Order: sequence, then C-alpha cells, then structure tokens
Amino acid sequence: MSTAPKAEVVRAYEDAGRSGTERRVLVDRLWPRGVRKETLDLDDWAKDVAPSTELRRWYSHVPERFAEFARRYRDELAQEPAATACRALQQQARGHRLVLLTATRDLEHSGATVLRRVLEEPGR
Repeated sequence: MSTAPKAEVVRAYEDAGRSGTERRVLVDRLWPRGVRKETLDLDDWAKDVAPSTELRRWYSHVPERFAEFARRYRDELAQEPAATACRALQQQARGHRLVLLTATRDLEHSGATVLRRVLEEPGR
C-alpha cells in the first residue's frame, strides 16, 4: 500500500477554492499574473519544487520539448533544495488530497504534472 499523496493539478486562474481538507500548494516559481495574493486559497507556496528559471526559459512551453523538459526537471527535483522541498511537501500532504496550483495553461505539458507524477511514485 502506497503512502504517497494523491495529487491533482489545478490551474490557479480556474481554481474553485477549498473543497475539504486538502493541502493546497502553489508550485510555480513566479506568482500567477493578475491574481491577488489574498484571493488564492493556498496553504503554501513551494518555490523550491518549481523548475529552475533556466529550465523554464529553455522549455518555453513548447510541447515538442516536453519529454526532455520532464527528464531535466526530474533531475532538478532529485537535487537540493528541491529534493528536501519535495519530501516536505509529501510529509505535509499525508492523509490529505494534494492540490498543486499552477498558472500554466497547458496542464498536460506542465511542470506541475511532472511534479505530481514524481510525488505519487511508490517509495518516494
């Protein structure tokens, strides 16, 4: 039986807000443009688990680069400070549904989706 949290990726601009006891975390390095801080319902802003500025700029949300982006991002998540931040995020989410908030339009090709998969891997 896995103890990894079940995570859901939600676009910050389309977020309906809290629906229970979930743990809600913004996982972007930059605050979502046009969103007031007091209006986004979140528990934490985990900048350290976001892709590096260099990787984010290289990727530039070009879907053809997603596989390589995901590989490089996983490598970043295995390094400090991201590795510690991932473990902390997993610990904070134990027993709760985890909502990963992101500003990205294309959720399927987003860093938040890669992070969700990493967090849900057995043995992490």
